[in-house]
Amino acid sequence: MNDISFLPFVIGVAGGSGSGKSTVSQQVLDSFGAEMVSVVMQDDYYRDQSDLTPEVRRQQNYDHPQAFDWPLLVQHVQALRNGQAIEMPEYDFTIDNRSNRTIPVKPAPVIVIEGLFALYNEDLRKMMSLKIFVDTASDVRFIRRMQRDVTERGRSLDSIVTQYLETVRPMHKQFIEPTKRHADLILPHGANGPAVDIITTKVASVIGQLKQS
Repeated sequence: MNDISFLPFVIGVAGGSGSGKSTVSQQVLDSFGAEMVSVVMQDDYYRDQSDLTPEVRRQQNYDHPQAFDWPLLVQHVQALRNGQAIEMPEYDFTIDNRSNRTIPVKPAPVIVIEGLFALYNEDLRKMMSLKIFVDTASDVRFIRRMQRDVTERGRSLDSIVTQYLETVRPMHKQFIEPTKRHADLILPHGANGPAVDIITTKVASVIGQLKQS
């Protein structure tokens, strides 16, 4: 699929850490399948830090926009919109760096961009057909983040609390929360059923129109 006669329907899904972004993206993917939906994870576009020692990497602020490789992310989304497959980098949070592997992502009629700062970059926003902000209470987000970081990333509770107070919370207020103003749709209680139903209904309509064209 190197040449397409239509532009894919691009959905941006933003929100704080633990807000339910992944749930929204996964439900869209589950509803229509991998042939119809491709997901680009902004978490995998953290900058390569091979030039830094593990100790220095551990101290970086991963909740700041500058932590991400924006040129590569924009380039990859543009390629998918043009019907070209990409090799998405794979980020390994246990070493705070990219792994040696990549994740193949094929173009599809629907492209979901999921991440803390999915609505932050103007170049990305210009490519989006639907911009979503998943808005969830801060205490719920913190509990979810803590559970994830302990079970999936082997973090200690002390390190999670320290990071939350020093970077996660202030960066959310400074950079992530303000991107709500760019959203077409705000999910006020996370990935709630009725809101997700609205999204999947819209996506179904778009896919139906593409099949008829």
